[in-house]
Amino acid sequence: MSNPVNPKKLLNSKWTAMQPIDKQKHFMVVSIEYDEDQIVTECIMQSIMAKENTPIDRRDLKDSGKWRQGWK
Repeated sequence: MSNPVNPKKLLNSKWTAMQPIDKQKHFMVVSIEYDEDQIVTECIMQSIMAKENTPIDRRDLKDSGKWRQGWK
């Protein structure tokens, strides 16, 4: 199954990691990096509790086995 990811609505969107990352499950997109063609290349996710930043490939957000949109 695939998550719908709209690049224009990605910033400040909320996500739940299906497998905790450093014991954290709830994240928000706080920064987005683009290439020269304005294609999203990387997202910086910030854990809600620990406030730690984690860079991820934006394509990982489409994988519902890794991420679920919203906080669940």
